[in-house]
Amino acid sequence: MVQALAEARRFSARAARAVMDFVYPPVCPVSGEPVDVSGRLAPAAWAKLSFLTEPMCSCCGLPFEFDPGAGMECAACATDPPVVARSRAALVYDEASRRLILEFKHSARTDALGTFASWMAIAAGASATTADRILPIPLHPARLRQRRFNQSALLASALAERAARPFDPDSLERVRATPSQAGKSAAGRSRNVAGAFRVRPERADLIAGARVLLVDDVRTTGATLDAAARALRGAGASQVDAVTLLRVVRPRDITR
Repeated sequence: MVQALAEARRFSARAARAVMDFVYPPVCPVSGEPVDVSGRLAPAAWAKLSFLTEPMCSCCGLPFEFDPGAGMECAACATDPPVVARSRAALVYDEASRRLILEFKHSARTDALGTFASWMAIAAGASATTADRILPIPLHPARLRQRRFNQSALLASALAERAARPFDPDSLERVRATPSQAGKSAAGRSRNVAGAFRVRPERADLIAGARVLLVDDVRTTGATLDAAARALRGAGASQVDAVTLLRVVRPRDITR
């Protein structure tokens, strides 16, 4: 019965997309060029994207310039291991991918969600397919009212559906409204989000012993992911991994 309802919802969604594509012909979310399927990128826009692939740090996913061998960590993770056990991202945050996230985050362009989810599923790998629960980084209620939707929750929901794992938007909450992370140093970002998250007491049993995959839109220093992971580990999660759509990679960060 549950499977039949899920199939019915997917059929309805496909039918609705077909109608919308007929009424409003689909265009590339980056270039605005006509495309055959809603959410698909035009070839020129696709060619400009930089996907994150091996070799990379086995822990945080920072790209290596040269392959140091399987299982190697970057200097930062080896020196000060993050709370997130394994973090991955689909794309480098750059001029080409910036348009994607801006259209999604500020213009509510959700037509590429399926595409984003497929990229993130590839990046996350086993972290997605073996997760007991897939959780988004939550917004503070005041920010959610202002923005009207949580882009991380949309990404997490689409990824959970693709990976056939439970989507859990309710167990983790943001209890402190934090200022924007923009412009802050790595240490400043960590201080800014320290203690900003907690697991809802009534849902603590769902987190205890669970393998959790955290989902966010952009990773800069990893401070937000670590703060959320700390709350989850404190509630008894056995492992916390993370995946983001984009990751900021500065030239000085790349391990040579």
